[in-house]
Amino acid sequence: MSLFLAMCTFSLVMSITPGPVNIVIVNSGINNGFKKTFAFISGATIGFTLLLVLIGLGLNTVLEKKSLFFSSLTFLSSLFIIYLGYKIINSTGNIGINNKEKKTPYFYEGFLMQWLNPKAWIASMSGVSLFSSSDFILYSFIFIYFFICYLSLMFWGYIGEKISYLLKIEKHLKLLNFIMGSLLIVLAVYLFYVQIF
Repeated sequence: MSLFLAMCTFSLVMSITPGPVNIVIVNSGINNGFKKTFAFISGATIGFTLLLVLIGLGLNTVLEKKSLFFSSLTFLSSLFIIYLGYKIINSTGNIGINNKEKKTPYFYEGFLMQWLNPKAWIASMSGVSLFSSSDFILYSFIFIYFFICYLSLMFWGYIGEKISYLLKIEKHLKLLNFIMGSLLIVLAVYLFYVQIF
């Protein structure tokens, strides 16, 4: 029971704490609503779970020998997250279904973002190192993480949709998009700095 609680706590803390994926989900929930954000949420959850499974099967031990891979991943991740931040900053401030300029994030973007997300790699590697004393424990951990991750990301999408009701004025939404995009850029620079130095 204590191991089960430890798995749940680890999964919840790593899933629900702010990171690049959560920021994009909140922003999309605000601009597009929960339903249109759900594909991105699903992609992010499935992408992360696949990463967790592969690391559990030993991908990290293979890649640890190739330090160039992690350096390249860190660099590409930072660039990708900065690009997303830039897109959010420059998105329109209109809320509504009729806004054709609005960019709804897709399933594949959520999937890809987890593979380019340093937080996802750290969560996967530390989780596998903590909960892999047997195959049963590892697969139980992956199963628990999948559901907690899905629920956590859905929570952020729901919060984003609810915040949108408070942001009906265009200038408020533009300001929030600027703040969210800037947070993503700062986070990307910080993650790059931490990984390289």
